[in-house]
Amino acid sequence: MTAEDKKRAAAQAAVDYVEPDSIIGVGTGSTVNHFIDLLAARMGDRITAAVSSSEASSERLLAHGIRVVDLNEVRKLDLYVDGADESNTRLQLIKGGGGALTREKIVAAASRKFVCIADDSKLVETLGAFPLPVEVIPMARELVTDALSELGGEPRLREGFTTDNGNQILDVHGLEIDDALALETAINQLTGAVCVGLFAHRPADVLILGGDAGVRTYTAD
Repeated sequence: MTAEDKKRAAAQAAVDYVEPDSIIGVGTGSTVNHFIDLLAARMGDRITAAVSSSEASSERLLAHGIRVVDLNEVRKLDLYVDGADESNTRLQLIKGGGGALTREKIVAAASRKFVCIADDSKLVETLGAFPLPVEVIPMARELVTDALSELGGEPRLREGFTTDNGNQILDVHGLEIDDALALETAINQLTGAVCVGLFAHRPADVLILGGDAGVRTYTAD
């Protein structure tokens, strides 16, 4: 199977978690694009609305005729489906390769169940091989860069990229994240850091991985 085949298989399995007449949260990225397309084909006319974590996903949902609403209108969601750049077996994630980490974290926090979909290459023993994204206020970029360096990382500006919130991304290389909870807390405390792409305090509830042998599903302990 190709990587895209694996992503599509995981996305197809996630559609089973969607209840008719529900309002769901939808994330961002290539695997989520498969989910949106499959969701629309199977039950697009039975989804009340969706809350999206990015402008790109909103456009894709709207193109399929699925209504997009603001989270403030609904407050709570039953389900959030999104991808990940890395996951460990505790379902703690690194997200933000597409730059939508802040909105993704907001939607995840508002959701009763978070289903993460990915191909099986995303499952790792230790988080950190994928550079950890940190969204920063532009004027605080160098301040946050120095602080992240003190935490043991090698922050690099994501050149030519601006988030949907008008901010910048520092991608932190060289980390081996043994205590994701502690690192997420530490980065959250940095003045000028808007959000870190560690999803440890709010990990996934279900992880669906597509692979050569089919789909594997992991659930939180």
